[in-house]
This record gives sequence, C-alpha cells and structure tokens, in this order.
Amino acid sequence: MQFPFVLTGGGSGGHVFPALAVARVLRERGHKLLFIGTHQGMEARLVPEAGFELEFIRIGALNRVGRRKQIRTVAQLPLSIVSAWHLLRRFRARAVFSTGGYVAGPVMLAAALARIPLIVMEPNAIPGLANRKIARRVHRALVAFEATCAWFPAGRSEVTGLPVRREFFELTPKPAGTFTLLITGGSQGARTLNRAARESWALFRENKSSTRIVHQCGVAEHESLAREFAASGLEGEVVPFIRNMAEAFGAADLVLSRSGAGTFSEIAAAAVPSILVPLPYAADDHQRRNAEKLVEAAAARMVLDSEMNGERLFREVEALRLSPETLAAMRQRVRAFAKPGAAERAAEVLEQAARGSQ
Repeated sequence: MQFPFVLTGGGSGGHVFPALAVARVLRERGHKLLFIGTHQGMEARLVPEAGFELEFIRIGALNRVGRRKQIRTVAQLPLSIVSAWHLLRRFRARAVFSTGGYVAGPVMLAAALARIPLIVMEPNAIPGLANRKIARRVHRALVAFEATCAWFPAGRSEVTGLPVRREFFELTPKPAGTFTLLITGGSQGARTLNRAARESWALFRENKSSTRIVHQCGVAEHESLAREFAASGLEGEVVPFIRNMAEAFGAADLVLSRSGAGTFSEIAAAAVPSILVPLPYAADDHQRRNAEKLVEAAAARMVLDSEMNGERLFREVEALRLSPETLAAMRQRVRAFAKPGAAERAAEVLEQAARGSQ
C-alpha cells in the first residue's frame, strides 16, 4: 500500500542528508513524498536536486543565536505552524519524519496539532531543543545512543543509528596510488580547518610530501583559499562544496573533519581513517563525545579545536601517511561503528505508523 509522507529537516547538510537517505528508500517503495524546508537552508538546493518535491515555510533559529533573532523567530512561529499545518492537511500526510534543524520545530508542532504520527531522528546523546520540547508527543524516536532513550516516553524509542546514504556502505577499497587527504568542515566549511589547512601548505611543500589534498572549505572562504592553494604548487583542489561526498570518501586515504553525528556515521559507513576536530561550541559537547568513542577504539585520532594549526595538521597527517599498517587497523576498527539498515528501518517505522493511523 502506498502512503503520503512528509519529511522535514534542514539548515545544514547534516540534517538534510539523513532525510534524503530515508526518502530514497520510501521512493523505491512507491510512496508519495513531500519535504518542508526553508529558503535559507541547504535543503532548498539539495532536495530538488535529489528529485523530491519541496515546500517552504518561514522560520529562523532559536538556539545559540542573538536575542534579536530569537525575538524575530518567536514572532514568526505562529504563522509558520499554521503554514506547516495547511501543508500537512493538503498533502494528507499519514506520518511525518523529522531530522531536526530549525525548520523542524513548526512542522513537528503542526503534526502534533493535526494528530499525525511524528517520527523523529535524534543522532546526539542529548536531544536538540526541538526534540526535547516535543518528546512526549512523538510516535517514535529513532536514536543513535542507548542513553538518548531516557529523554523519550518508555517504549517509544529505539537505537537505529543515523540514516546514511547506501553509497557509503558500497564503497570499494581505494586502490594504491597517491596518498589523498580529504579535508571537510561540513557543508558550510569550518574556519579552524580552513586556517590550519592554509598554514600547512608550506610545510607539505617544503617537506616534499607526496600528499594530494582535497579540501571542501565552504562558500565564504573559497575564493581566497582556492587562489592561495593554486599558488602553493601542491597537488589537489579546494572546492566550496562536494556534491558526491561518498565518492570523495572513497578516493581518500584519510579524512580530516569535524565530528558531528552525520560525519561520524559516514566515516563509519565508509570505513575510512580520520583525524577529528570536534566543534567546541556544539550543544552538550556532543562532537567531542562522538570523537572520543572512535579514539577509545583506536579507530580515529582527535585534535582539539584549540590545538589545531598548520603544524599540528601536517604532523598528524604525515605520521599516518608513513604508517600504512596504522591506517589499515583504523579502517578495520571503525567498521564496528557502522549502522547499516538505519534508513530502511526508518522507512519501516513510517509505514507502520501510517497503517496504524488508518
């Protein structure tokens, strides 16, 4: 039986990509799908590119923003809830799936008001603001950590891991060749990683390192970084955004990145060695907790944001490049953290909720 489902989640790629992973499974099963997002978030580009229908509401952020922006968001909230409610009713949604981000709040509230089953994905040990507020109204919470279940009513949560696009699980081992370092600060880039990368180029050149560098830096600093990298004479490229991140992971011998839930899950799925630099301002320091889990298993290396600079980047990368046995062991160990089937399980939960709401 085919059902109409609404998916929401946006702002950054970390919210959009898991929703797209679930959407692809639902589309393969013949269901009708609608995304709800904002014009400002990355979903405005990524969702249509993936071939899904997208409607917009107007809403801003509430958490970790200035007072003026909080006031503006609160003022927008009633209208955004009404807009989302009308979209859910018009689409005749049988269930709603949320992966978080500021757009998710109004959509989740509208689902609760319309008595439409709400399934949320919570990848962090401590739920985000919106999921904490609506925890008692969820039909099902899909989480990455056992401890997160305590935030939701008994019997309404399960540990599935974060949905990851199947391309990451299907990567074949990189053939021998030029050692490739992939640097990614996420879909919007990371200033610390951009600065450290820029500082490291002279060291890679002076030491005649045979490392090829592929750096996703975000749009804001792309022009200046790309110009300086081209002048460095090093092999590789600096790009604002990588559309096929699975392919980039497959071509990399080592990844240097933040350690958000999405990146954590993709690294595990791709079984790629990594140097993780947790974002120090992440809610409840969850990025450091993510990184520590891999470090404790000797499946990754960690450098604190305050300690990351060009010299440290160069030393960490070279130490691993010159130790292929360490890299091979890291690949084997990180596989244990992969959660295949999370997208398929989310699709099953949505289907069960839809059948129950008949």
